[in-house]
Amino acid sequence: MMDDNVRKACEEAGYQILSSKMVYENPWTAVREDRIIHPGGSKGLYGVVERGTFSVIMPVHEDGRITLVQQFRYPVGERLWEFPMGMWETRPDADARELALGELREETGLRAGELIHAGTLYQGAGYSTQMGHVFLARNLVRGEAEREASEADMKVKDISRAEFDRMIVDGEMTCMVTLAAYAQIRARGLL
Repeated sequence: MMDDNVRKACEEAGYQILSSKMVYENPWTAVREDRIIHPGGSKGLYGVVERGTFSVIMPVHEDGRITLVQQFRYPVGERLWEFPMGMWETRPDADARELALGELREETGLRAGELIHAGTLYQGAGYSTQMGHVFLARNLVRGEAEREASEADMKVKDISRAEFDRMIVDGEMTCMVTLAAYAQIRARGLL
């Protein structure tokens, strides 16, 4: 059901919540249907995708290279290059730093000696509650990846920052979360 803080904020913004019910749920995702009256008086319906908090990590090596992962993203039918990221559906209350270190190790085999929190972001605030924490990882040591079965097709590569920027310019980097995380890290002067 709708979080009490979200309900209060929506009501303070002038929304009337007529009903809120869970219409679908699995271990990773839930879909809630809210019937509302907008502040202007028109009736509306929101389908809200509820997902747990995730961490996204930009691993930067001492020589400036960036580690990316590539995996097949079933909903869009494409293999995407992106920063390591993820959530733990079995531990939705996991500490964001612990999650970041775990996802980095699982997907790439990298262990970070330094992890800097660069901010937070919403993956799709127009339809989803999912919020993520952005981290910059440095002082990296490479080990063995500890991937889950669903990540068996994952590829890892280290590239220069110039190559990463070229991928953005040429439209090869299309992961919204990766692009937003990179923007936050750069804007905060962490590179």
